[in-house]
Amino acid sequence: MLSQDMKRIVDEQRLGFVATVNADGTPNVSPKGTFVVIDDEHIAFADIRSPGTMKNLSANPSLEVNFVDPFVRKGYRFKGTAQIIERGSEVFKAHWPLFERYGDLRDKINVMVAIKVTRALPLVTPTYDIGGTEDALRRTWTRHFRTIQPGEAFQE
Repeated sequence: MLSQDMKRIVDEQRLGFVATVNADGTPNVSPKGTFVVIDDEHIAFADIRSPGTMKNLSANPSLEVNFVDPFVRKGYRFKGTAQIIERGSEVFKAHWPLFERYGDLRDKINVMVAIKVTRALPLVTPTYDIGGTEDALRRTWTRHFRTIQPGEAFQE
């Protein structure tokens, strides 16, 4: 189900925007910066400070996650079903090594959410429809981020 490019985007971007449904039926979108790829059908994030998202997923495990590379304006949307996994469970222990790259944040992780991806679709800016290229977009957005970031964050 998950292509190599989909896995690459999740791995590189790490920040996914998770959409759930509140009890009153209104949408809730919350960024999660701890995503990992589990396997060809699952991605996961750590619950660090997401009481609204966790409450929504407890009542309705359906969700969508969007990842976009901000430089080339391409990414993916993943629809699926969440499984809430508590610290101490065998599943938690099995997936725990995937979160090593999050260092000190690991001390705050008591719950992870595994997502069984049931549908994956590309997200692509309309700029490509009028002849835009990845190289041109990367140059444009790199220049933009250099102008809004202080210091040397985007200096060559």
